[in-house]
Amino acid sequence: QVHLVESGGGSVQAGGSLTLSCVASGYPYSNGCMGWFRQAPGKEREGVAAFLTGDGSTYYYDDSLKGRFTISQGNAKNTVSLQMNSLKPEDTAMYYCAAGDFPEICGSWFVDQFEYWGQGIQVTVSS
Repeated sequence: QVHLVESGGGSVQAGGSLTLSCVASGYPYSNGCMGWFRQAPGKEREGVAAFLTGDGSTYYYDDSLKGRFTISQGNAKNTVSLQMNSLKPEDTAMYYCAAGDFPEICGSWFVDQFEYWGQGIQVTVSS
């Protein structure tokens, strides 16, 4: 059984930074996709960043976030982090760690193609 657990959320002022972490247990990790989504109140869940677990060096970003957000694999292969810089109030959302068993889902941002989800963690950016 796969479990994803997020940590590191919280409140920050605009312009600040936060780092989210996700620890996966029971996830095969050999050739899939792991990443982050977010969902603001009243909006659909949207992709933020992801990477191919097979090589650990192919990354995907939502175009609007590239440059401010950086996804990385932890020293332990079952961890993934999201460094968020220059945060804006519109980044306020619940952030979810997600994983899937197939590499081709990376970059598609189709929520239904990711089989495994964390419970989410709140990020609040005040102006």
